[in-house]
Amino acid sequence: MNSFLFKKIDNAGLILFRTFFGILISLESFGAILTGWVRTNLVEPTFNFSFIGFEWLTVFTGPGMYAYFVLMGITGIFISIGYKYKYSMLAFAILWTSVYLMQKTSYNNHYYLLMLISWIMVFFPANADNSVDARKKPELRTNKMYAYYKYIIVLQLIIVYTYASVAKLYADWLDFGFIKVLMQNKADYFLIGDFLQLAWVHKIVAVFGILFDLLIIPALLWKPSRKIAFILAIFFHLFNSIVFQIGIFPYLALAFTVFFFEPQKLRNIFFLKEKKHKEYSSAIPKHKTIIIGVWVIYFLFQLGLPIRHHFFKDDVLWNEEGHRLSWRMMLRSRSGSVSFTTVDKNTNKKTRINLNNYLTKKQRRKIGAYPDFIWQFAQHLKQEAKEDGKDIAVYVKSRVSINGKPYQPFIDPTVDLAQEKWHHFKHNNFILPSPK
Repeated sequence: MNSFLFKKIDNAGLILFRTFFGILISLESFGAILTGWVRTNLVEPTFNFSFIGFEWLTVFTGPGMYAYFVLMGITGIFISIGYKYKYSMLAFAILWTSVYLMQKTSYNNHYYLLMLISWIMVFFPANADNSVDARKKPELRTNKMYAYYKYIIVLQLIIVYTYASVAKLYADWLDFGFIKVLMQNKADYFLIGDFLQLAWVHKIVAVFGILFDLLIIPALLWKPSRKIAFILAIFFHLFNSIVFQIGIFPYLALAFTVFFFEPQKLRNIFFLKEKKHKEYSSAIPKHKTIIIGVWVIYFLFQLGLPIRHHFFKDDVLWNEEGHRLSWRMMLRSRSGSVSFTTVDKNTNKKTRINLNNYLTKKQRRKIGAYPDFIWQFAQHLKQEAKEDGKDIAVYVKSRVSINGKPYQPFIDPTVDLAQEKWHHFKHNNFILPSPK
């Protein structure tokens, strides 16, 4: 174990990844402002659908989020050049985690991965070379690192891609029906729009998606297949970037490949003439037991969270319970309709809620399809009434369509959602059973 995890290896991959990572998160931060993402999700809404339990983070939303994202962009630049790396990396990890938790209207599994990698990088010595820090403090400079830094990244990627592959093994993916739905709104794309509507293209996308996710990391690890795997990765991620427009993730995924190539090749391509570095001692770290223990616990969570939905009642595709934090990426299309009615418990007066008075257009498109959104808004109505000195019940009528199928009743209309508690790790009984 010591010789495997704590041997010293070349750190070229980590140093290069730090540079790419910093550039990408800076582009993500500034791009979120320029594309209107910040305005749409964090400035315009008067009510935010945060992760349940993190509602307090929404106090930061509003026009100040522009400065917030500028700050994140600046930390990305600092990370890229290795300036005050530990502080910059920690600052970004905290800021991005807060953004991730304070809104889920634009939920994306890639945002979750970015959060995890940010925290992992906080504990990595990614400023040990080719950095402002190392230039100012030469005793930091080294071209070696413990092997376990690389293996942590590799294991994280294995978990992400393997779960993503297995999650695709369900009926609507395997009969290509979901791929057809996924491509329908791409029909107006320049040059490729009609191509994306072809049935044989849907079959290739479905099969290739499963096989790529399952095999890409083993193929990158095995030297004879590494170059072919890298070429396929470029094609796959550029295809996703063009067709699905998912931000920096395809390029972040490509940046990870630096951990799989021979360090000397990376140095020959990306680094200037090498100077002799002062080396760290090759001694085993004093706290190796703590180091191993912390990462074992971390990866147990990473292995456990994506399968928690199997212990809930009903199908995750229907009830969404256990969908997030599970690498269930681009697996379904959901749409829903919902109406809220409040009943004053003292006067029995019924009031139909006009969602236009509370939610943005984007939020109104989302709320009917997701049970936690519906529950959170019911709690908001309850709290609003309480502040006015009223005690109300909240009833909901909701219908959901999954992957273009007919709409079906979703929430029990007889249940007062104002009195319901949200359960993170078991089924919420106000969600009606999935249609057979």
